[in-house]
Amino acid sequence: MSDPARAALRAIVADELAAVAPPAVAAIGEAARARHGAGVSAVLFYGSCRRDGYHPGLLVDLYLLVDDYAAVHASRLMRWLNRLVPPNVYYVESGHGGAPVRAKYALVSLAQLRRLNGPGTLNPYFWARFAQPTGLLWARDAAIARQVADNLVQAILTTDAAVRPLLGPGPDASALWQRALSESYRTELRAEKPERAAQIVARDLDRYRRVTAALGDPRPAVTAARAKRLWRWRRWQGKGLSLLRLAKASWTFAGGADYLAWKISRHSGVPVEFRPWERRHPFLAAPFVLWRLARRGAVR
Repeated sequence: MSDPARAALRAIVADELAAVAPPAVAAIGEAARARHGAGVSAVLFYGSCRRDGYHPGLLVDLYLLVDDYAAVHASRLMRWLNRLVPPNVYYVESGHGGAPVRAKYALVSLAQLRRLNGPGTLNPYFWARFAQPTGLLWARDAAIARQVADNLVQAILTTDAAVRPLLGPGPDASALWQRALSESYRTELRAEKPERAAQIVARDLDRYRRVTAALGDPRPAVTAARAKRLWRWRRWQGKGLSLLRLAKASWTFAGGADYLAWKISRHSGVPVEFRPWERRHPFLAAPFVLWRLARRGAVR
């Protein structure tokens, strides 16, 4: 990728990181940061509340980037799990203006995120997420803010390189990014309906057009046949990782089973309930829960 292209992408990302977040979002970001202390290097804001705006009662999506896991986890087990199957996911609740504000935040080290957003990482869990608009609620200093911006630019480049071979020459922004989101959803235990990718891209189409223009029309790094094989492998790998992350979240996320049931039901329209023993033994129950939900069409 040429230096001018990277510079153009960096300008787009910098504007998005600098966007002022709603006060309630800033407040819950500070509450999450305070929970983990000086080891936090940056707090990012992404997801549906970033795209569509925050309204009271919604769950805010955050990412906490940390220096290292020893600085934020007293438990060696949590450090190991965070490093082995990133990220760890937590729930935090605070108040702002007399109303409760709730957030789900994921925790990953800045160094590990740099690797996970790079072309050497097969699974798109991180790079497909961070190729989308992201806000910066807080960074320890300007050097950290620059590292965050570089990370997001790399996520865009990695996503583009993985998806472009699946399309013909010079794809338009809508086709490119709808395909990117659709393919990434298929690697997770997503409850998203097929049209969701189109809605997300349409919501920020001008942004995706600017990103696509900055990328230009680079020559695909692999053939279409090779790209299709890689995406098939990503789907197998990704669903396994998603299962591990869901089971892990039931330990780290307060009320995690209830939240996951609500999340899946909201996106799929299929009522979801967890049996008592499934709440007590998440790792043992995970394959049975997945099989039941897949049969009912709650996950694809």
